[in-house]
Amino acid sequence: MENTATSTKKKSSLKTKVQRLGSALSNMVMPNIGAFIAWGLITALFMATGWLPNAHLAKLITPMVTYLLPLLIAFTGGSSIAGHRGGVVGAIATMGVIVGANIPMFIGAMLMGPLGGWCIKKWDDRVQPHIRQGFEMLVNNFSSGIIGMLLAIIGCYAIGPVVTTASGWLATGVDYIISIHLIPLANIFIEPAKVLFLNNAINQGILTPLGIQQAAKAGKSILFLLEPDPGPGLGVLLAFSIFGKGTAKASAPSAIIIQFFGGIHEIYFPYILMKPALFLSVIAGGVTGTFTFSMLGAGLKASPSPGSIISILLMTPKGIGNFVAVLTGVAAATIVSFLISMVILRRDKTNPDAALEAGQAQVDAMKGNTKPQASNGKDAKAILSGGTVSKIIFACDAGMGSSAMGASILRDKVKKAGLDLSVTNTAISNLKDESGLLVVTQEELADRALKKTPDAVHVSVENFLNSPKYDEIVAGLKTKEVTADDETSTENAAQDSTTKETDASAYKVDFSKVTEVDFVHHDQNVGSATMALSTFKTALKKNDKKITARNVAVNDLEDKPEVLVLASRETAKRIKSQFADLQVIVMSNLLDPAEYDKIISELK
Repeated sequence: MENTATSTKKKSSLKTKVQRLGSALSNMVMPNIGAFIAWGLITALFMATGWLPNAHLAKLITPMVTYLLPLLIAFTGGSSIAGHRGGVVGAIATMGVIVGANIPMFIGAMLMGPLGGWCIKKWDDRVQPHIRQGFEMLVNNFSSGIIGMLLAIIGCYAIGPVVTTASGWLATGVDYIISIHLIPLANIFIEPAKVLFLNNAINQGILTPLGIQQAAKAGKSILFLLEPDPGPGLGVLLAFSIFGKGTAKASAPSAIIIQFFGGIHEIYFPYILMKPALFLSVIAGGVTGTFTFSMLGAGLKASPSPGSIISILLMTPKGIGNFVAVLTGVAAATIVSFLISMVILRRDKTNPDAALEAGQAQVDAMKGNTKPQASNGKDAKAILSGGTVSKIIFACDAGMGSSAMGASILRDKVKKAGLDLSVTNTAISNLKDESGLLVVTQEELADRALKKTPDAVHVSVENFLNSPKYDEIVAGLKTKEVTADDETSTENAAQDSTTKETDASAYKVDFSKVTEVDFVHHDQNVGSATMALSTFKTALKKNDKKITARNVAVNDLEDKPEVLVLASRETAKRIKSQFADLQVIVMSNLLDPAEYDKIISELK
């Protein structure tokens, strides 16, 4: 019995790790799908063999796939760990692997982007508390540049050559399998190599020269079909169109057109990179398609370029039998790839009870039970009424699509109930454990969310877009009377600041926690925040107080009690709707030195 429990726990842990890897890849790739589509359209339209050949516009193709797409992925990966600075360092580091290799560095970008973000985050955690006031910008800019430079050098001399060498091994494997006449097995190497953007190297460097020799003797060659076969990629995209979620599902139909009719196979590569198990789909589809081509004697007169179904049919020798053989092979590859992709995309939903049991087992194992958790949401009302909730976050794999719509639905219900609570959405990998947090996830992701935020209240739902549990959540929140007490207190503080006769303690701020004072700019208020910061720093100097003071954008605020924001009433309302933990004082006049003297006197 104990061995069974241990085995179940290990399987659950492995599943969680695989899901976390897939989520990390997804978080880097999916926000940049638009760039992949743009590149695919430009390639399909303007390349020499495209639908609207244009030599000048075709110059966009190589720089985009070599530099733009990897750098976007790297920036996204780095910024997910350490904000904008992390993205910048990740992009600098990725330039090293781009220069150090002769193939598009998507894998390198997925390594170096997060590594750059992690390095700058560790540096900031260790060094920033010791930076003397006035030197913040100097230290931050030089640290980003130096760390980015060192990582770029490492990438150029180490990561880039390693990835290039591994890619060469794949090409050698394809060549060997063809030489021993096990052609269908060649797709075991071809399909992964394609996703690593070695499709042109394999097709033009290995398959096309060999195919030309065969076609010269027999009038056709099966080798021209191995890499261009659109079936494996089409199956994956069809599965995403039906069983995918969020942005991936919404963008897959457009990708199908570009891939199947435009012949740009690269468009489906991000979908596989975001969920590595799909390598099995394209490998099985490729092997099935090539096996079918071999059995039916299919072959092409020359290499189709691009790998569009139209180009393939144009390169098919005359004769109804030849066309039937080619179309049958493509269809077989599509069906097998689709079926396996369907299973992979739906595998967490095939047995939801097991997923819930695994999630509950993790809860029991993690317990030092300080508070009850709602792993299935059935007792959400009771749980919410037993604790204080100040912020609600919807969490899914990519933090886009379905979770955003779910957050919008609950936000509307919360607003109609008269509750002043922040309702947002994010990726599970970006969740931060904090008190007063309610996390809403889909049932199959509950165990990951619980592990990420063990101190939060959790409610899991079957469908983000239509769940009766939303009404239970609102009822539980109203029972606990979660209201906008903080806004009332800030308005009182504003009145106090107008009379100038109230003690600073009336602000109802825990000054003992404050280590940073922020002035916020948004819309057209950049100038006023800058002047307010200057006035406040003058008051700090006069009172001989050393504390960090910044002028930041709303979205760059850190939601923690150590941050005190001094803002106008309108700005304060916006901040309170977005953040739960930082502290706010409403200022009737942001340029009043006397008011700042009272606040500074309370700072430790």
